[in-house]
Parts: sequence; C-alpha cells; structure tokens
Amino acid sequence: MAPPKSQSKKVSKPALRNVDKGKSKDKISIEDEVPDFPRGGGSSLSREELDEVRGEVDAEFEAEERLLKKRKKQKRTSTSSTTQDDDLGSLFGGGINGKLPRFPNRITLKNICPGMKLWGVVSEVNEKDIVVSLPGGLRGLVRPSEALPPFLHHQPKLLETDTNFLSSVYHVGQLVSCIVLHLDDDKKESGKRKIWLSLRLALLHKNLTLDVIQEGMILSAYVKSMEDHGYIIHFGLPSFSGFMPKESENVEVKIRSGQLVQGVVKSIDRTRKVVYLSSDPDAVSKCVTKDLKGISIDLLVPGMMVNASVRSILENGIMLSFLTYFTGTADMFNLQQTFPSSNWKVDYPQNKKVNARILFIDPSTRAVGLTLNPHLVHNKAPPTLIKVGDIFDQSKVIRIDRGLGLLLEIPSSPVPTPAYVNVSDVADKEVKKLEKNFKEGKLVRARVLGFRHLEGLATGVLKTSAFEGSVFTHSDVRPGMVVKAKVIAVDSFGAIVQFSSGVKALCPLRHMSEFEIVKPRKKFQVGAELVFRILGCKSKRITVTHKKTLVKSKLEILGSYTDATEGLTTHGWITKIENHGCFVRFYNGVQGFAPRSELGLDPGCEISSMYHIEQVVKCRVTSSNPASRRINLSFTTTPSRVFSNELVKPGIVVSGVVERVTPHGIVLDVTAQGHFKGSISPQHLADHCGHAELMKSALRPGYEFDQLLVLDVEGSNLVLSAKHSLVASAQQLPLDVNQVHLNSVLHGYICNIIESGIFIRYLGRLTGFSPRNRATDDRRSSLSEVYQIGQSVRTNVVDVNSETSRITVSLKQSLCSSTDASFIQEYFLVEEKIAKLQLVDSGGSDLRWVEQFNLGSTVKGKVHEIKEFGVVVSFQKYDDVFGFISHYQLSGISVETGSSICTAVLDVSKIERLVDLSLKPAFVNKSKKETTNNQAQKKRKREALGELEVNQTVNAIVEIVKENYLVVSLPSYNNTLGYASRADYNTQNLPHKSVANGESVIATVMALPSPSTSGRLLLLLKSISEASETSSSKRAKRKSSYNVGSLVQAEITEIRPLELRLKFGSSFHGRVHITEVSDDNYAEAPLSNFRFGQSLTARIISKFNMSESVKRGYQWELCIKPSTLAGSGEIEPVKNLSYSTGQLVSGFVYKVDNEWAWLTISRDVKAQIYILDSSSEPNELDEFQKRFSVGRAFSGYVLSCNKEKKLVRLIPHPLLVDPERPACQRDGLTDHSSESMAFHIREGSVLGGRISKILPGVGGLLVQIDPHLYGKVHFTELGDPGVADPLSGYHEGQFVKCKVLEITHSGKGTVHIDLSLRSISDRTQKQELSALNDTVDFAVLMEKIEDLQPNTMVQAYVKNVTPKGCFVMLSRKVDAKVLLSNLSDRYVENPEKEFPVGKLVIGKVVSVEPLSKRVEVTLRTSNAVGASKSDKDALNNLTVGDVISGRVKRVEPYGLFITVDHTNMVGLCHVSEISDNHVDNIDSIHKAGDRVRAKILKVDKERHRISLGMKNSYFNDATSGEIDTKLSSGDALSIGIESTPSPERSSQGRENLDGESVDGKDLFLAEVESRASIPPLEVPLDDTENLDMGDVINQDSGDATNLDTSDDKNKKHAAKKAKRLREQEIIAAEERLLEKDIPRDEDEFEKLVRSSPNSSFVWIKYMAFVLSLADVEKARSIAERALRTINVREELEKLNVWVAYFNLENEYGNPPEEAVAKVFQRALQYCDPKKVHLALLGMYERTEQHKLTDELLNKMVKKFKHSCKVWLRRVQWLLKQSQDGIQSVVNRALLSLPPHKHINFITQTAILEFKCGVPDRGRSLFEKMLREYPKRTDLWSVYLDQEIRLGDADVIRALFERAITLSLPPKKMKFLFKKYLEYEKTLGDDERMEAVKRKAMEYVESSLA
Repeated sequence: MAPPKSQSKKVSKPALRNVDKGKSKDKISIEDEVPDFPRGGGSSLSREELDEVRGEVDAEFEAEERLLKKRKKQKRTSTSSTTQDDDLGSLFGGGINGKLPRFPNRITLKNICPGMKLWGVVSEVNEKDIVVSLPGGLRGLVRPSEALPPFLHHQPKLLETDTNFLSSVYHVGQLVSCIVLHLDDDKKESGKRKIWLSLRLALLHKNLTLDVIQEGMILSAYVKSMEDHGYIIHFGLPSFSGFMPKESENVEVKIRSGQLVQGVVKSIDRTRKVVYLSSDPDAVSKCVTKDLKGISIDLLVPGMMVNASVRSILENGIMLSFLTYFTGTADMFNLQQTFPSSNWKVDYPQNKKVNARILFIDPSTRAVGLTLNPHLVHNKAPPTLIKVGDIFDQSKVIRIDRGLGLLLEIPSSPVPTPAYVNVSDVADKEVKKLEKNFKEGKLVRARVLGFRHLEGLATGVLKTSAFEGSVFTHSDVRPGMVVKAKVIAVDSFGAIVQFSSGVKALCPLRHMSEFEIVKPRKKFQVGAELVFRILGCKSKRITVTHKKTLVKSKLEILGSYTDATEGLTTHGWITKIENHGCFVRFYNGVQGFAPRSELGLDPGCEISSMYHIEQVVKCRVTSSNPASRRINLSFTTTPSRVFSNELVKPGIVVSGVVERVTPHGIVLDVTAQGHFKGSISPQHLADHCGHAELMKSALRPGYEFDQLLVLDVEGSNLVLSAKHSLVASAQQLPLDVNQVHLNSVLHGYICNIIESGIFIRYLGRLTGFSPRNRATDDRRSSLSEVYQIGQSVRTNVVDVNSETSRITVSLKQSLCSSTDASFIQEYFLVEEKIAKLQLVDSGGSDLRWVEQFNLGSTVKGKVHEIKEFGVVVSFQKYDDVFGFISHYQLSGISVETGSSICTAVLDVSKIERLVDLSLKPAFVNKSKKETTNNQAQKKRKREALGELEVNQTVNAIVEIVKENYLVVSLPSYNNTLGYASRADYNTQNLPHKSVANGESVIATVMALPSPSTSGRLLLLLKSISEASETSSSKRAKRKSSYNVGSLVQAEITEIRPLELRLKFGSSFHGRVHITEVSDDNYAEAPLSNFRFGQSLTARIISKFNMSESVKRGYQWELCIKPSTLAGSGEIEPVKNLSYSTGQLVSGFVYKVDNEWAWLTISRDVKAQIYILDSSSEPNELDEFQKRFSVGRAFSGYVLSCNKEKKLVRLIPHPLLVDPERPACQRDGLTDHSSESMAFHIREGSVLGGRISKILPGVGGLLVQIDPHLYGKVHFTELGDPGVADPLSGYHEGQFVKCKVLEITHSGKGTVHIDLSLRSISDRTQKQELSALNDTVDFAVLMEKIEDLQPNTMVQAYVKNVTPKGCFVMLSRKVDAKVLLSNLSDRYVENPEKEFPVGKLVIGKVVSVEPLSKRVEVTLRTSNAVGASKSDKDALNNLTVGDVISGRVKRVEPYGLFITVDHTNMVGLCHVSEISDNHVDNIDSIHKAGDRVRAKILKVDKERHRISLGMKNSYFNDATSGEIDTKLSSGDALSIGIESTPSPERSSQGRENLDGESVDGKDLFLAEVESRASIPPLEVPLDDTENLDMGDVINQDSGDATNLDTSDDKNKKHAAKKAKRLREQEIIAAEERLLEKDIPRDEDEFEKLVRSSPNSSFVWIKYMAFVLSLADVEKARSIAERALRTINVREELEKLNVWVAYFNLENEYGNPPEEAVAKVFQRALQYCDPKKVHLALLGMYERTEQHKLTDELLNKMVKKFKHSCKVWLRRVQWLLKQSQDGIQSVVNRALLSLPPHKHINFITQTAILEFKCGVPDRGRSLFEKMLREYPKRTDLWSVYLDQEIRLGDADVIRALFERAITLSLPPKKMKFLFKKYLEYEKTLGDDERMEAVKRKAMEYVESSLA
C-alpha cells in the first residue's frame, strides 16, 4: 500500500512523538500507547512494547522526532490534512454521520475509555495480577478480584492459602474478553496510563437475559462446581444458570472450580432457567452468531464470530458490515493474510463474504473493530515462535510503506512470523526514501524488539547499533557482565545509567566507588561513559557496580547457589558484620557467611578493626548447601594445613608462651609440633572468677603456660583454656554428643546465659543446656546473679538426644557438688603463680621469704601495731611482709607495741605478703617442741599425718575464716592444720554460709600435704559434699528397726491446721492426721491442746515409699488416739469405702472454694459439701466460706460416694432412705443422678438455691439447686400474692430460699422440678383468702382449676396480648383468657400498651370448664359485670316493632352493628334494611359513632340476636315526634357512656351475631377491622359525631348515584372529585378539631400525629407548640420525623413541612442563612425543585430579606427559564421594589418562554403593572396583545376589568365602545354587551344603560340582516 505523501508525513510525526513519550515513562503496565501503523501513515505497531523489551526508550528517537518536525514544516499542506489527522485519531460509529471514514477504527491510549469491551490474550499470570495483551499492542492489568467469579469473592481464605490460584484458573495464551474499568495517569510522566481491566462476566453480559439466548450461541461462563455428570456453570448473572455435561468436555483439559470456559448453547430450559452448553472446541471455534432481530450493541461481546461482508476499502484497512445493523473495520494487521503485500486490496472486492471476530467495541461511539486473522478466527491465539532479542539474518521485505516502515517475513520455525520495522529503526542515520534503499523481496538482517501477542506481530529493528551492544534487552542481561554505560542521572540513592541499547540500570550509592562517597555528583557526572559490572536483574530492574575490584576481577562469577562449589575462589562484598562472622554478598542476590575462625584474624583481634561493610573481599567457598541456600566462606584463600596425625585437636593439652595481652584475650605461641597461634579469653585463666582478673592483669609477654587445654581449633588459631578443672579432666571431656552419657558429671564452662536457662560448652562446639528449673536449687535466684559467662561449672547430664544433638544438664549443687579438693587446690596453685608474676612485674624480691614461714612453724616477730581487729606483727628480715594475729588467736594473751613475741604460722598469703599467726599455746608449744627436736618433730608429724587417710572424716575447729576458705585445726591429730574451701564450682558467686572462729565442723580429708597442694592438708567440708552422698550410704544410715505398729517417742516440730508434724529417732519425720488425734471426732479444734516441742508417744500406722516421702516431706503416718495407743499394736489395713447412704460421719474442713467445702473424714478419705446443700437461708449461703473455715469440725449424712477417688458427698440433714442401702453401689455415682436425687430432693423440701437465669417476659426464674440440677420458678410463684412486679429484687447469681412444689420425670429420663419462692404456705393462704372472699371481693391466686367458681375474684399476671384480647396467668397451672371487650369498662385503644406482659390485674371469673381447662375472666368493674342481668331483662323488654335509638358501633359491607341506648345489646341492621333505595357504599352514609334510630324487626332470645331496620318507610309521622324526643333524651343520657356487650355474653352473644355476617369472620377480628376502618382523626379525638358532614354525605351519595349512569370518563372524574372532597373533609375536620380541642401537651400531640401521620397541618401545629416552650431542637426533630413519616405520595404535605422548616431555621438557625440553605438543599432532593424555590422565595419576601430575594430570583429565572410563574414573580418583585428594568426582564422572558406561554405572561405582567406599577405600561401591553389577537374576548375582559378597577369612566367607556364595534361571533358579542350593561348598572346612569341596550339591538339587527 502506498498512502498519500502529504498524509504520511502528517501522521508519522504524532505517531512517533507518542512513541517517544511513551518510551521514557511507564515501565510496568502498558505495552504501547503509540498509534497503529500503517493506517493512513500512522504506525500500527505499539512502541510501548519496547518497554517490555528494552526497559526504556531508545535515544535515537529524539533525533527522529526532530527530523519529522522539519519535514512537517517543509511540507505542511492545507487544512484538509488537519481533518485527516483528526480522523485518524478518532473512533467512528460505522456511518452514523453518513460519511465513510478513510481509516479503520483503532484503540490507542488517547481514545481508550472506561466501558470499552476488548478482546485480549493473557501474556502473564502473576500472584497479584494478570497481564493481558490488547489490540494495538496495548497492555492491560487485571486485579484478582476482577478475574474471579462472584461466588469466590466470599472466600478470601482461598486466595490466602492458594497463592497460585490465578495461575490454576488462567494460563498464558488464553483468549479473554475484558472491559475497561478505569485508567490511571502516571503522576510523574504525562501521557503514560495504566489500563485496568475486568474479566467479570457480570459486566460483559450486563444486558444478557434468558429471552435473548438462542440455541447455537457462544457463551462464556465460570465453572461453579463439579458434579457426577457434568459441571454447574455460572454466567455472572443471578437470573439464570447453566449446566455442561461431561460427555461434551474436552478430556485433555483439566477443569476446576472458578475456571472460565466457552460453550455452545445446546438447549434452554426456560421454566427452570437453565442453559445447557457443550464445550466441544471444534463446535465453539466454528459457531457463528446468528442474525437476531433488534440485537443491541450491548449484547456484542469481544471474540464473537460473525458473518461479515466487505463494504468498502479504506486506506489501510477494510470496512465490513455484519448482523444487518452493524458496521466494523479491520486494519492492515487484522486481515486474512499474514503477510499482506502492497496490492492487498485486490483480495477484498465489495460484498465479499468473510468470517470475522469482534476485536473491540466502544459503546459510547458505537465503534467496532474486527479481525480476520486466521488464528483468531479459529479461536486460538497466534503462536509465539520468536523471542525478544533474537537476530534473523534472512528476513525478507514483504511490503514498503513510504515514510512509515517495512513489513518483514522473519524465518521462524515452523512457520514464518510477520514483523514490522518502524522508519526510525531502519538505520542509524536518517532514511529519506525507504523505497530507494529497500526493495520487496530483499533479505535483511533484523533483530526482534517486541511482540504483539494478539495479532502475532513482531516489532523489528535493522539498525547496526542494535547488533553491537552486549545488552540489547533485559533478557540479555547476565550477572557478572562487564558493560559500558552512560550516566544519565545522579541522586542521593545512586546513579541511573543507560546502555547503548537504551536499557537503564541503577548503580547504588555504595557501589559507585570502592570507598564511601560523600559527593556522588562529583564522582559521577551526567553524560560520562563508564565501565560497570552487572550485579543482577530482578523484575527488569538491573543493578550494576563500579567498584574497581569487582569490575576488574578475573575470578569466577558466583551468580547462583548451585555455582558455589567447594574450593571456588571469588570476589564478594561484605554486607553485615556480626560478632561471630561476616555476611558476604555475591551476584544475583547470592549470599554467604564467613565465620570468625575463617576471617584470618589475628588472635584477640576484633572483626571491625580489619573489615568494614561494603568492603570487597576475596573469599573461598568451604561448603555449600543449595537446597537450604547456605554457603560457608573463608577469607583465607588457601586451605589451612591438615595436621599430621591430628596432633593438634580439641581435647589435647599443650604449652604456650604469651605473645601479647589484649583487652579481649591473651595471644600465645603454642609450642606444639608446627607453628600455631592460640588465644585464651580472660575468663579461662583460672577456675576462680577473682583470680582470673588478677592473672590477666599480672600476665606479661614471655610467660609460659605449661598446661593448656585446646578447646577448639579455628583455622590456624587454637582456642585454649588454663582452667585447672578442664585441664585435669581433659580425658573425660566430650567432643561429640555420642561421648556423653546419662547421669555422668562433667566439667565445663558457661558460654551464654539467657532468661530461660544456661548454655554450657565442653570441647569444640559441643554445648549443653540447663533449663532454669535445673540451674539452681533455689528457683527464686536470678541466673545472672548466680552464674557468669566463662565460669567453671560441674554439670550432671539428665538427658541426651543423639538425633537432635541436644544435651540437657543440671547445675544444681545437690547433684553436682565436688567429690575432691580440686577447687581449693587450684586456688592455692594460681595464687602462687600470680604472686610470682607480680614480683616479676614489680621487680621486687623473690618468694624465698615464704620458706621462712612454713605452715605450723614458730616465728619471732615484733608487735608493730595493735588495732581493734587484732595485732599487726613485723619481721626484722622482711620489711614488706607483715603478720597478723586475730583476737581469737591471741588466746587472751596481752601484748604491747614493740614487744617481741613468738608465734605459730597458720596461713601464708603470697599475693598480699601477709602471714596469719597464732599465740595459742597449742600451736606455739607444739612448734617449739618440734623445733627443739627436729628429727622427733618430723617423725611425730609423719605419725600424725600417717594416721590421716584420704576420704577420712574428721572433726575440725575453725581457726581463721578467710574470704574463700577456712583454716581449721584437727584436735584429734595433734592440732594439725587443714584448709577447706567455703564454696564450690557452681556456688562461688553465692553468699557463703557464715562460720564463726572456734566453731566445730565436719570435713573429709581429700589431699595430704604435697608440692601439688602447696604443702597444705586439703579438706572438703561436709556442708558442701553431703548432697553428693550416694543413695546406698543414705540407705545404710536410715536403716532402723521402726515398723508399722511400733510405739515411738516423738517431738512436735510443727503444728498445722489439720496435722501435727513429728520428729523421732535420728531425723525421721512423721505426721499425725487430725482424725488420728482423738477418739471423739466431733470435738472442735483437737490440735489446740498441743504445743511446739512437746514430746508424746505415738504408734506408727503406715509407712510411705521413697517417692511418696520426698513428695510429702514425711515417711511415717502416726496415731496418738488413746484407743490405738492402748491396743495390741496390730494395725488393720485400710478397707474399701463402706459408707452407706444416710450414715452420719464427721470430719474437718481442709479447703473451701466458691462452690464446695472439702473435708477430711480420715487420713485417706475426703468428703465434699456443695454450697447449696449447706443451708437453705440466703444470708448463710452468702457467708459460705466464712462458715466453713479451715479446721472447723462438721458432721453430715452420706449422699453418695466414689470408691476410685475415695470421695464422699455429704449433706447436713438426714435422708429418708433404706438404711441397708449402701452409698457406694457403683463406682463413680454421679451427684446429679436421679437415684441420689430421689433421696435428697423431694416435694415439700425447702432448699437453698441460686438464680441461674432470669427468663424473658413472664418466663420466671431458672434456679440451681444442685451441681447439675435446676428447677423452674413460675412467675406466679416468685413472691406473695399481690406483688405488682415480682421480678424486681432478683438478679442472676442471687441466693434464694425455695420450696419444691412438684417433681416430674419425663420418658427421656430428664427431671423437671417446679419451685416456689413464696413465703407463706398454701394452706394458710387458702384459709385466709377463702375467709376474705366471703366478706369482701378479695382477689386470690388459684392453684387448681377446681378451686375456681364463676364470680370469684382473682389476681393474675398478663401472659400475652393478642388482637382478640389477652391471656393471664392465675397460677403456674391455670391460665385464663380475657376478651378484648372485657379488658376494661372504657374503650381500650392500645391493649399492648395498657396491658403490658407481666402486669398484675384483678378480675372476676366469668366461666370455668374444668374438663377442657378453659377459664374466662373479665377485668371490668363489678358494676359493668352486674349489668348482665339487666341486659337479659332488656332483651325481654324489646319487642318487634319498637323504635329504638342507638349508635353505630361498626360498619361492615353487609350492614351496621348498632348499640341500643341504655343497654349493652348490639343489633344488626342488614344492608338491605338501611334505606328504601339501593345502597352501594355504606361507608358514604354511615360511620362508626353516628347516632341513628332503628326499628326492631326480629328478636331471637335464644341466640341473643336483634335484627333492626332503618328504612324511612318504617317510620310514620305519628311516631316520628316520639322518636325524636327519645333520641334527644338518649343523647343527653348517653354522654360519656361507652357501649360494650355484657361480659357474660361477650363471646357467645357476639359470636352468634356474627353468625349472620357475610364473611363469617370471628368476633375479635371483626372488631379489629372495625377499629381499623374508622378514619384516624375521628376516634382518637372522640368528637366525630358532632361534625357537620351532611353536605359531604349528600355529595357522596349524589356522586354514587351518578356513577351508575355515567361513562368511564365520568367515573374517573367522579372518583377524583370524591377523593378531593374526602381530603378537604379531613383537613376541615382536623382544623375544627384543633380549634375546638387544641392539644395541651406532647402526649396529646403524639396521639394526634399517630392518628393523622400524613397531615402536615398537625405536624406544623406540633412544631409550633414545641417552639412555644422554647425547645428549638425538639422542633427540628419533629420536622425530621414528619419528613420521614409522611407518605412519599403526599408531596404537598411534605412541602408544607419543608416550608415550616425554612421558617424555623430562618428564625432560630445559627447563622440563619446557612441553616436555611442546608435545609433548602435537602428539600430539593425530595420535592419538586420549582415548588421548593417558590416556597423559599415566599419566605424571603415575607421576612423582607431583599438581598436574598433578589439573588434567589436571579437564580430561578436561569434555572426555570421556561416557567411563566417564575418570570412573573421576578416582575412582581421589581414592581414592589419600584425598580427599573421591567422592560428588559419582559424581553428576556419572551425570549426564554415557549410561544404558547407568551399571552399568559404578557397578560399577567400587564395586570401587575395596573396593580403595582405604571398603568400606562399595562395598557401598552394589553394594546399590543389586542393588536395581535383582536378577537380574544378573554383579553378584552381582563383589560376592561383592570380599567374598571382604576375607575376612569371615560377611558372605560371608550374601551367598551371599541370592543362592541368588533365583528365577533354573536356569543362573544353578547358577553361584551352584557359586561357593558352591568358596568353602567353599577354607575346607576339609566340613560347610559338604555344607550347600551340600543346598541345591542342594533348589532342584532345588523347581524340578522
């Protein structure tokens, strides 16, 4: 195709401009916003698709755009080209304007709008949206809510749990019909828009109904559910559903609920509203939409296949007609040929028939796009055979579009793919003429830019630059690629760079340089071209780095976890530094971890001192696990040496020399085989926490540790420990969990403390955990106070799990105490080391002085100073060594300062250079003797020590109490000195047990003096070691001869409320239970006679095993009962429970809660008492816990027992049971079983109860009387008779005293219990009431129906109220009914209100039927009841023929019910007896309450019926006067008396009367209907009979007569008239009623508005009344109520209220103007706007608000410019204000008003001028009208009337003379002459009158002639 030259140049520019704009903006949502090309020169391929490929727009387009601008300036044509351009960008509706378009319809971002229906293909299915490729290369988004069927919208959990739900319902390549919801403009960039779509069928099938559906139609539907034989489907509409059989299902496709399917309609069940579909793919693809009559555009759906015929050829497409009425177009890329050549038009002759599918529909412009694409016609998406970025060398040019581009054939496999190359993408340089450079058939090298999935069309590029860059699209990006890019923007977060292909990337701030950049813009300048390395690409977001090390790195790239092979060396950068190592990031988000040991740190060095975040590091992969995405790294690129024979491994002992001391540890050179570095943390220098700090401060480089334990090996660094406990137990320390054995005790050290426990480390990384409850013996202690990190501990292994490698240990001292003296031995050894180090450091003398102070030897010194705490001694040889003698060691010897003394050495502190001395003769003399005879001394010493053996227990005397140890002497062994630690490994931070000098302690010899013990005898105190005694030694100690039955002498150690604790023998503990104290179990406080420390004799009666002993704290059960002590000593074993029901037992309370009291009745058996069993008095139940205090004695009777639990239930009162019946018939007898209940609760029982629930209404109470048993209290049993509100005073949870009235058992096994809360007994009540009934009419509550007799006065409570009356409760078993007529002596308007449920009433029994249990009661007073007899007499007195007076009681269609005056008798006057004439409508003649007279026609005394007649013929003249007098006297007598039937006959008599009724309704219903039929105003105000309604009635009757003779039109007119008269009648009645009986309070007004809810008159009066009380808010609320209440049809009534509301706000609003404006705006929404405006105008005028009036009128004449009334109000206002401008307003009005309103407007304006303005202006207006309409007598009449009103006789006569000279029809002339004559009559001028008559005669004669 060769489009016109001018056009092509004209169109390409905007097209390409759109491309450029689109490319630089939105990245995510829309593929393309560029016009289609080639459509009259526009590009049909979307450049926005390049967004998806390149990421950003190509820079070359800017140059192209400038070129096109030049072209346009050079070759701009006439304005016709502008119209072409407009035509190109618009949608047309297929010939609406009668002009054929030049270009096909197209969808672009500019013309797409909400409501458009589009066909698309799913290109992506994500978790949060679906991406749909649309026609023209646009890209739309669908939210999940818009893609799901409506029946899944209520299942949000489905989407939460199944994140892939969308992908299971939709798939890529699926064709979908969608509708545009809305478009979001990109805020940052203009012209960029997101298209949001909906796939909901409810929107696509909006107007689809069952009537429209025909067989053969294609319909889309959702699969709703899968059934056995098929699928239930949902069309998105609720009006019909569908079914798709499985036989027609495509077996290859798996269908699930919610899936979208297409099917062919096979049949329609219109009665069931079910459509049957077939989903056969062939049938669906071949089915063509039939030509339906009257099909609307709303029923067209995208994807619908139609038969179309070619209508005309357009410049780049074709126009087709289809479905008779519709026209659509197909552009170049939707033709049948995949590769249309330049002569494609030949293939589409006019009227050619083709199959096409609808591509899009725009309902607003009726534009339809079609496609002939063979793939789409077959209902399949075109195949995607190429990928973006692919290069094809052998691409063939198929067509050349001048100035636009090239169509290529890309040799894809298996079939070629069409591609279009835009003119801007043909070459890097500008190409002026494509046809010169390219020929059809030429082969070119092309690269794919993008792909339009719906059309199957690719976008290509031929530029050489497109083949050069390594990154052409996002898909070309590979992590680790080195690329060149240009900086295009620099910000605080980093730099945006662009590759040569236009793809953009981000270089984060931290990657802009090797080091932190302060000023990024200085380093990166916009426009600079730099080298980068790609870090990764995620969601088309590319990240690059400019770090020099990374960019120039030659090492392998680590871009995935699978690439991380062991030994791989690569570059990465540190992202996070922790104490235990570094996290390192690589390419594509891969991350690894380098532990501290692999960082190559020097020992004791901190990580942060060598590394920093974002530093590039070279690292080696040591291990990886791709599945768990974990990589372990090492910063040492060469693996550490493999140690030969594993000489250096955790657990071996090495030596080392200190290299340096750092704050965090000591670095050593380890003298093992090979060269190693080692480090010791400060805590590992000693077992004692205090010594560790001293050691660290004294250490200096060069010091050699001879024994160090290797704890762990970190690379070439050894983690060491100098702790003696660990070094000594190196062989026993575990390295693996398999080496740990249960219950073994291991040395370890604390590596971490958390709130819930402590972690203990052994060798390597082996760690145990001690939970908080196993960490200390005292659980109250805080772990951080008892232990500290690094502390040496002993651990007892309590659990080992090899699978999880978890070790649980205990640190309790009782389980982990030391068994040797290693703790104190290490103390003295380390002390010596520290002393030596300190000496070296201070340069002082060596430790030779210590040799002069051997332990136990005597030394001479001089008293240096005497202080309060002792004596300081100095020594002549050693100035810096001092001695100290405590007061205890002075032994009473007095010394003086300066004196020389001889003392014995007890202890030497080498660190402090302090010697502890003693002057005790025992030490001094011993030392002197030993000194005199050295040989003998050594011998005696050896003898003394020879007697001592290791593990020997000795008694020792404390001589000196040191901070950490004790110095003791052994008196039995020649006062040999010993040394014992005060603490242990696990308790060194706990406060030590206080010990005093001279105190005797027991200790065990653990080590004899030797060099390893620093020459000391080391002991282990018993207080530390006793917890570690073996169980065998304990058993040996505790063996004794105590057996059950033995008598023992015991001492009371504790007195508890229910037991004595005793101690006997050597630390044996026992208990005496309270029931084992006395033979009399009923004694109160049997333990009160005993005292602490008292000795007594007891007999052992039981012994517990060890586990029970530990739990209870004692092992022996003792008894001190006198009978047991006096017995033989044989203790009988405890028998099974043998309590019988009713047996009296006693016990003592040991526990009490809110529900139960627990007793102990023997040492093994417990008892319980339920709170409600404990008493029947509420005040005692409230104090339940006080009454059952712990220790109180209680006796009760057994109700039941449980053998298994050894539990007995007691009650305080005896039971009526068979004494032989055992209580424990079966185990676990439930407390609430019917068996036990039968003996516990019986009729007549008085019980304690608790209110469980207050039942609604008159349901009564639910009272709990047992743990699982409830009784019901009837409403009449809540209190004594006569209580008005029996429920008051009761609340849930309240305790009550109740009496069981009756117990009934149902067949199902349930028990129903009736209770009473009444305080007097039935017998006394009945006696009192019967006596009262004899004397006065006293109302009683009757229990039984047999007690009721007619005329008995009763009390009752209203049970429920019905329209026929109410039911009352006489007692819990007797109910009665009260008829409506018997509720009161007066008329009851609202029974529900006057007789609420629960109300106490007093009445008299009317009738009783004991067999049917029916009781009827009347609530009327005794006078009314007593009138029944007179009624009988009155019936006897009535005779046929009598004329009676009465009042209409109710009106029925069949007649009137009339109450006879002075009686309660009611008679029926049948409709045939009302009048001599036929009566059609009784309501029009008579109403309830009317006074009437009637003649008795029949009296039926048996059936109590009276038939009456009211015909006039029944009344003759003779009797009429008499009747009148009777009537008048009757009126006087009956004032204020309401006629009600006799209560005795109220039901029977009335029902008999109703027997004559036509419809047979029963009495109550008839009465209700009669009340409902009474006009609402008449009854409540009780004044209707006095209304003067004669005229109205006559009028109605007259109308009724006319109705028989008139035609339909007259009937309607008469009906309207009758309705209008009725409304007038009601309004008049309301007004008269208000005038006569104005309501005086709110209640009366409320009654009135309920009666007349639609009367605005009443509502406004109510508002006025409230305003008179100054309650403005209440008036507003009444106005709102009125507006809500008045029926919507009563618009005028509503308007009246709105006007009143205006006035209210105008008077009281704040501010008034705003308040009125708000109400006015609301009124406009409910009423006719013109009426509301006029109403507001009237208010403004009345209140003289001139400014507001003027403003409102100006608005009104604009808003209602066609309203004559509005313009007249404008004129009237101007005239009243005497303003000018009347003429201009009149002229404006005549221009605005329709012509047929002109006469009326001018006439009314003229009248206004006569009345308010200038009469001359009015005359001129009339004259103007009469000139145009001279024969309109109505104008003449109005004109004359206005002149007559002014009264100028000459002017009037002149006007009449003009009028009678007109040639008008005789009838009109007669009117004028008559009017002239009447005017002259008013003046009284006879002569003038005659003249007028004469002129009239002349006119008649002339007309006849």
